[in-house]
Amino acid sequence: MSTRPISLLLVSYSYPPVLGGSEVEAQRVCAALLQRGHRIKALCAGTPHMPDGATWLDPYGVPLHAFGRDWQVPHRDRLFALGVAWTLWRERHSYQLVYFLMQGLHLAAGLPVTRLCGKPCVMKISGSNIITMMGESFLGRLELRWLRKWARRIMILNPGMAQEAAQAGLPENLLYWMPNPVDTDEFAPCCTEERVSLRLRLGIAGETPVIVYVGRLAPEKELASLLAAWALVVRQASTALLVVVGDGPDREALTERAKQLGVEARVHFTGRLPMVAVRQWLQAADIFTLVSSAEGFPCSLVEAMSVGLPSVVSDIPANLQLIDQGVHGLCAARDEESIATAIRELLFDSTLRMRMGEAARRRVLENYSMDKVLDRYETLFCETLAHG
Repeated sequence: MSTRPISLLLVSYSYPPVLGGSEVEAQRVCAALLQRGHRIKALCAGTPHMPDGATWLDPYGVPLHAFGRDWQVPHRDRLFALGVAWTLWRERHSYQLVYFLMQGLHLAAGLPVTRLCGKPCVMKISGSNIITMMGESFLGRLELRWLRKWARRIMILNPGMAQEAAQAGLPENLLYWMPNPVDTDEFAPCCTEERVSLRLRLGIAGETPVIVYVGRLAPEKELASLLAAWALVVRQASTALLVVVGDGPDREALTERAKQLGVEARVHFTGRLPMVAVRQWLQAADIFTLVSSAEGFPCSLVEAMSVGLPSVVSDIPANLQLIDQGVHGLCAARDEESIATAIRELLFDSTLRMRMGEAARRRVLENYSMDKVLDRYETLFCETLAHG
């Protein structure tokens, strides 16, 4: 690991207050690197949720510069790409290493300038199916070719992404597994008294069983299937409550779907919440569920495991690298009957829930805590700089 500070430029299309797994991970890593004495600056596109102004410090002291704040797509994308290229050149004496997070026009613009400046760079692919998607467009194929030639390492999140990379012609020795970290002190189990008080504040009646989902309300999350499964669950658990934390393009359709299924009284849509409120819902819940068809490294699942929740998850590579069947939770096929069966099994067995929740917490502490992941980042950065 590093004993000397590293100067790092992070290039990420979006960044908090935009909330997504990649954005949250970027902020956590930047903040933790700052705490370890490294120098960080982040470049991002000026999406609508960003603060006014081109430059600011985030709540953790990370300096940011946003491009295209008042522009709409695709003009914002172009301005961001130009801003990235210009900043890489103009500030070439101020940083040692470039970290690209998320693909796009900015990556195509930034890679040649990074090469021209003689700076080493690393890239993190932020989700499953992205490498395959990149191979389907001219711009994506160009980015993959340049990454293969110029990137020191390409970080991936799960074994399925390694297979995608191999099919795209990326050599195995270029790949580096890098999970997303979780703050295990913040996302920690609470004691019985705190949990009772928390449930009261959240309006959860008595011993109501609570199953929680956290994430975007988007097609790949397969929430329509989850609602259909929930309709089967409440036939035998009429007091149980499904809490859907988050927002997204499917919000209205999912609300209507819950009404059609006759379970609107047993489903609570919270909308977009700050991270503190997300953590509280996890701590107050009994089971976490994530039945997506595609994930990279699901931050919400790791956070749920960190607070000691057992999970019902879909059987995709991103989830299976975290959840061992019958140990940390239950893995289900992506159909409503399988999902409902798994939820019911956990719902009616408190001893099983407790055992799996404790195992989930141990796995996170041993593998995905902030310190563990930051050690991997520092090792990667030091090796990258040592090779040029």
